[in-house]
Amino acid sequence: MGPALDPDVERLLAALAQRPSPPLDQVTPLEARTAYRQSCAALALAPDRPVATEDHRTADGVPVRVYRPATDAVLAPCLLYLHGGGWVIGDLETHDGICRTLALEAGCAVVALDYPLAPEHPFPAAIDSVLATVAWLHRDGASIGIDATRLAIGGDSAGANLATVACLLLRDRGEALPLMQLLFYPATDLRAQSNSYARITDGVPLTAARSRWFVRHYLQDLQHAQDWRASPLLAPSLAGLPPAWLLTVGHDPLRDEGIAYAHRLEEAGVVVAHLHVSDQIHGLLTLGRALPQAAPVLRQAAAVLARAVGASATGASRVAGPAA
Repeated sequence: MGPALDPDVERLLAALAQRPSPPLDQVTPLEARTAYRQSCAALALAPDRPVATEDHRTADGVPVRVYRPATDAVLAPCLLYLHGGGWVIGDLETHDGICRTLALEAGCAVVALDYPLAPEHPFPAAIDSVLATVAWLHRDGASIGIDATRLAIGGDSAGANLATVACLLLRDRGEALPLMQLLFYPATDLRAQSNSYARITDGVPLTAARSRWFVRHYLQDLQHAQDWRASPLLAPSLAGLPPAWLLTVGHDPLRDEGIAYAHRLEEAGVVVAHLHVSDQIHGLLTLGRALPQAAPVLRQAAAVLARAVGASATGASRVAGPAA
């Protein structure tokens, strides 16, 4: 048995149980995207201070949204943020609250990428899009007010998976690495055989079965789970990667692989800060209006981000409190 759930999590789960949704294997990806967008709109963090936003497209035509807090800098340091959602759901809107909060708290720009989703664009299409976006920021970032020499990369869940893989590929190509990785409950082993997969089977939004549904849509051929570009925990070496700030949560099928990845980073000589919140669930940061723990976690991550990219953290902002 693991630690008990946080009381706020228990209240949220009880409320969600009153509005049951069909299992993922009974809905289409399009239906799942709609439901996820509605959930995030209702439960996401809502900072009380404004953030300027601009919508652009990369050289490949992929949409990005730039979040820019008030600053006198002509060129701002930047976090490239990759949203979660199992490579199948999620978009610029579902993670708007996270990106706004990080931009405000860290005092740097956040560039959110609307990378192509599976199953329409299966592995490794999303990875290719991330790498192309990094190259675009280095080449053309100044045209949108971004200083790509002070670039960090991060994301949650599937987005954190893409961030880790991008860093490994950039390292292997001898290209400029981000200054840090910001990894929120990362998916690092798509073989999906860990003890936490065996343990987290019901009662929470992301169960082992639901996680495997995402993996099947992303990979299409499950043999790709052996490829470290899908499962970065299997990479031969993690040496030479950027410093990492990594979050894991206790009630999450991805718990064990996230912890294992943090250990492997440390063993490889990478500076890593690992925060484990044992009474929380996967998706904590997109449920911040119902789960008050989300705001201080993001605040801590933003402080580390600000130091890494040389930004001036702007201090704590108030966010909407727990949902009724």
